[in-house]
Amino acid sequence: MKKYIYLTQLFFILLATIFLDGCKVIGEIFKAGMWSGILIVVLVIALILYLINRNNRK
Repeated sequence: MKKYIYLTQLFFILLATIFLDGCKVIGEIFKAGMWSGILIVVLVIALILYLINRNNRK
């Protein structure tokens, strides 16, 4: 009986890997991470430029 349960679980896992689009999900995660990283870099550069300009005015 355990062998049939194992084969059934293996069958459903195989079906899930075939029909679920896992690569698309991972691609979207990396795309969101890339845009978050770009936004953080732009904010850090803007902060540095602001601090440099603030010190030059005095």
